[in-house]
Amino acid sequence: MSNRRPYVAGVDSSTQSCKVVVYDPSRKRVVREGRAPHPEGTEVDPEAWWAAFLQAVELAGGLDDVAALSVGGQQHGMVCLDAHGDVVRPALLWNDTRSAGAARDLIRERGADSRDDAGSEGAAWWAEATGSVPVASLTVTKLRWLADNEPENAARIAAICLPHDYLTWRIMGSPSLQALVTDRSDASGTGYMAREDPVYRRDILASALRVDEASASSLVLPVIAGPWDEAGRGDPGKGWGEIVLGPGCGDNAGSALGVGLEPGSALLSLGTSGVVAAVSAAPVADPSGLVTGFSDATGNWLPLACTLNASRIIDAMARVTGLDYGEFDEAALSVPDAGGLELIPYFEGERTPNLPDATAELRGMTLANSDRAHVARAAVEGLLGLMRHALDAVRSLGVPLDRVVLVGGGAKSAAVRALAPQMLDAAVELPEPGEYVALGAAKQAARVLGA
Repeated sequence: MSNRRPYVAGVDSSTQSCKVVVYDPSRKRVVREGRAPHPEGTEVDPEAWWAAFLQAVELAGGLDDVAALSVGGQQHGMVCLDAHGDVVRPALLWNDTRSAGAARDLIRERGADSRDDAGSEGAAWWAEATGSVPVASLTVTKLRWLADNEPENAARIAAICLPHDYLTWRIMGSPSLQALVTDRSDASGTGYMAREDPVYRRDILASALRVDEASASSLVLPVIAGPWDEAGRGDPGKGWGEIVLGPGCGDNAGSALGVGLEPGSALLSLGTSGVVAAVSAAPVADPSGLVTGFSDATGNWLPLACTLNASRIIDAMARVTGLDYGEFDEAALSVPDAGGLELIPYFEGERTPNLPDATAELRGMTLANSDRAHVARAAVEGLLGLMRHALDAVRSLGVPLDRVVLVGGGAKSAAVRALAPQMLDAAVELPEPGEYVALGAAKQAARVLGA
């Protein structure tokens, strides 16, 4: 790197916001950062991501001294482009559950027993083919929903990409559709990338869209770059020079790279969603559908279990109790247990277990436990119990997990930190708070650059 451009940048285009960190690879530290919000909702015009990125870059002090940049982003979001590169319809995000019926149909269509549940022949087929059994989160289910509910929009599709792919492409200056690029980690979350190799399954894509394979083969899908490949260059017309672009990564792979996750350890991220991810040297196949066989950002695999509910469990119950976060933690730790009170924490439906239409419940109320302390305790135990279920699902595939690296907004809770080791049955490490998706993307950018 020249002295004029001593830094790299990492981007986290998440559900809620865009974060940009400018990172000094020689000193291994973040030198500045910026953040801009995304719109709420489960479908979003991708133009909002671009506007937030530009705002976050400005708040981070610009990119004049940045030599390379990579984008990490929320996984699974369906971004459809027409032949002119225009967005066909607002992107359906990972947490949009309207495609739950499509997921069941896709499983049923691959099984002679015509069942759509865990352990069926269809579920086993999907796990072996792609590493993941379809749930509403995956892109492939959203494409089937689109084909069935908006056929006129499905017919306009010329290219399909993911949120991080779209943002990288816009940073390039929106060249031809053929310039779209992704990486193994994000492509593995579509439901139409092969389990063992970074190649697309066009037959699956054709089935999802209800078209023939020739039609599916004519659609542009992002090139799947290697972990440390240069994906392109930034548009010099934007005033920040011709920045080298890394392939980017899915948010979970970015977090794993950011914290330096090693075999035997799991990343437990408590954000909008709850994520358990572990680095594996070999792909996995879980016909139960609880664990998805994603790839990581380094060339390995990232068996992962994800919940739709995580830190928002505490957000919701803090509102119910009328306590601020500090008071909520204090109340939860003021009693030895929940006194028989149990929170079923499926506020947004759930993915692990796969219950997209479920709702939350507070069970076992008595006069003795109907107070704010026990309700707060039940909320924290409900959150950690949900994450223990996800951890055990990964462990059941033979992945040893004795150590948990706890990150995300939910990790700021003193009650979560205090109860986690016992409830998760693992040693818990709490790294310094940081934007680990963006940091992982920045580390990737540095490696691509050779810094």
